[in-house]
Amino acid sequence: MNSDWDDVSFVISSQYRIAVLRRLADGPATPSRIANDADLGIAHISRALQGLRERNLVELLVSEDRRKGRVYGITEKGGNVWQKIEAENMV
Repeated sequence: MNSDWDDVSFVISSQYRIAVLRRLADGPATPSRIANDADLGIAHISRALQGLRERNLVELLVSEDRRKGRVYGITEKGGNVWQKIEAENMV
């Protein structure tokens, strides 16, 4: 249970991680799509995706070998964390 709050804290400490989870909660997307939708730089989004992936909050939905057109989705764990963030009005 506490690890959920660790993940919540991790996400809300970065506007980029917040933007990524918010966008992926609506459905899978590429990093450039997320960056465009959130009006944020692609480098920040890529870094945020990496951090979220390390915590198993998002996942790569295409082959690891793909360099272009990488599609990411939110994991069940990521969805739970995002619901908690929204329920507590943390963003």
